[in-house]
This record gives sequence, C-alpha cells and structure tokens, in this order.
Amino acid sequence: MLAAFAFNTTENLPIGLLRPISADLRVSLPAVGLLVTGYGVTVAATSLPVAQVTRAIPRRHLLTGVLAVFALASWAPLAIGRSYPGLLAARIVTALAQALFWAVSGPVAVGLFPPSRRGRIIGLVSVGGSLAQVLGVPAGTWLGIAWGWHTPFLVLGGVGLVALAVVAALLPTTVPGQGHAARGTAPDARRFTAVLAATALSATGVFTGFTYLTAFLTGTGRFPDASVSVLLTVYGGAGFAAVVLAGTVLDRSPRAVPALLAAGQTAGLWGLYASGGHGRAVTVGALVLLGVSTGPFFMATQNLVFRTVPGRTELGLAGNSAAFNVGVAAGASAGGLLLPTVGVRGLFLVGGLVTALALAALLVPVGRAEGAVTGGRDSRHE
Repeated sequence: MLAAFAFNTTENLPIGLLRPISADLRVSLPAVGLLVTGYGVTVAATSLPVAQVTRAIPRRHLLTGVLAVFALASWAPLAIGRSYPGLLAARIVTALAQALFWAVSGPVAVGLFPPSRRGRIIGLVSVGGSLAQVLGVPAGTWLGIAWGWHTPFLVLGGVGLVALAVVAALLPTTVPGQGHAARGTAPDARRFTAVLAATALSATGVFTGFTYLTAFLTGTGRFPDASVSVLLTVYGGAGFAAVVLAGTVLDRSPRAVPALLAAGQTAGLWGLYASGGHGRAVTVGALVLLGVSTGPFFMATQNLVFRTVPGRTELGLAGNSAAFNVGVAAGASAGGLLLPTVGVRGLFLVGGLVTALALAALLVPVGRAEGAVTGGRDSRHE
C-alpha cells in the first residue's frame, strides 16, 4: 500500500507543480506536461517486456530492487539540479520501476493469503494507489509550492525506502511461478482478451472527457473557478470510498462488479453531457457517479486477470496495466482531436459511447475453457 501510494503520487505530481517546475527549469508548461505523458507512455510500452525479462527472479529480491530504484530516482532531481533532461531521465527510470511493480505486487500480495480472499487483498493494495489522488497529489503540491518542487519527491523517496525495508525484512522468498496466485485459476484466452479490451476502452472513454473536466465545469457547468478543486476532491473521495467497498464484494461477484462499474462510467459520462448548464446538482451527482465507478474499475479487471489469464499472472497483469495506460493516452488524444468538432460537452457523450463498448466486452459469454476449468465452487461465482 505504501509503495502503491508513492508510485501513483509520483506519476501525477508534476500536474500540480507545473508552474514551479517550469519556472525553476526554465522550460515551457507543455515540456513539464511531457513528464506525465512520457511517464504513462513508458509504463504502457515496457510493462510486458520488463515482466517477461524478470520472470525468473525471486519476487522478494525483485520488489526490493524495484523500490531501491524508485527511491534513488525520486532523489535524483535534487542531485541533478536545474536539468530538464536529467529530470526526464529520472522520470523514465521511475516509470520502468512502476511498470514492474504493478506486474509483480499483485501476485505477491495475493499469494500470501487464501484464494478466497483474493479480491479483498487486491482492494487493500489498491487503497494505497487511490489515496495518491485524494491525499498524495494535493499534499505533494502544497509541499512543493511551500518548500520547493524537489521536496515532495524527496519525501516520496523516503516512503519508498520504508516500503523497501518492510519487504526486505518480512516478505518470504518464493520461487517465481509457484503458488495459487502464479497462474490463472480459470484460464480462458477469449475472456482474458475481452478483459484487456474492456480496460483499454474504459480508460479511453473516461479520459476522453475527464482530460477536459475543468473546462467543462467552469464553462458549460458554470461553476466558479474556486470550486473546481473542491469538485475534484469530491470526485477523488468518491473513487477512494468505492475502492474500499469494492474489495469486500469482488470475491463474491468477480464478473458482476466490473460490468456494473462500466455501466456506471457510461451513466456518469452521459449524465455530465445531459446536465451541461441545466443544473449544478445533476452535474455533481454525475461526477460522483463517475468517481465511484472509475476508482475501483482497474482493480476489478486485475481481479479478472487472476482468473482468466492463460499463463503467468504477472504477465497478464502487466498486459492489463499496459492496456490501461494506452487507453489513458488514447482518450486524452481523442479528446484533443474531437474538441474543435463536438465541443467540450460533446466529449462526454463520445466518452460514454466508448465505455459502453467496454461494458459490451465484459458481457461476452463465458468460453467453454473457463467453464471446464473453473468447476464447482468457482463456477458458481461466475
């Protein structure tokens, strides 16, 4: 949870520190924005390769190394001074570490507990990542403005070091590929492909509109500028609460939960489109629904990967992480391309259409292979 919090905060922290970093390094705001987009592209492009290359390394040693790299890369900006290329290089190294962390941490955490608690454990790990949006980025932004933009990165490196110490001291050393969490419990190539498609489509649809949420709220929604940060906090808080609650029901309804969340995303995006300028209460309600349904969606698909992947789970989780980051980049790009044509309000209509496709992918009938392997108790869960 600590490591997930640190990684997710680090990924998005430059968004809140655009101007301080820009002024200190004497680069443009789009150049600072590249620190975020380049990070996401790196995670998307390297998740599968780094998981494949490291598949034979004992997980305890691998996680320790990943967290050591994270800590050093977080402290690098202070050592390199006012060097934009150096900061960009440190970000890419951190992104490589994050790509491997999300592929490995899930199977390691799940493998420590009985299979019946898999969804709950995934939910607990995901709480750390969700807190990054609600607490990490706002606190890091405040710290960076008050004490210099290097400061929150130094603090996050320390958090990573604490996580490293816990892993090194307490995590058992296990042989990769062994244990109930190492391979899919109900492998089905068609279902697994549908999960990856749903992850990518969901992220694409949400970020087609969400990328321009501030412009929508202050323009079409007619909210004052001062209220935007409050509304974003409400959105993040709704997502965090949903992550906490979803982990308790994933084990009982592994397929129903992500389908319900995809439906909620569609309703939330279309609700924002329908509410434009006609009622602030409807807009806030749609925003809360979008937060509730978006926050736990990725962890719900990760849970499905544990069931359906036809092979090693870390490779499946890496593929799902790559699909999510591809979707984020595709959604942001699509929003920018469509904005002149459909307007900021229309982006939410288009985004809802794409998340509806994600729902359709999740409702693909179960293949024979999954039903045959699952059997008994697990087949009833389907």
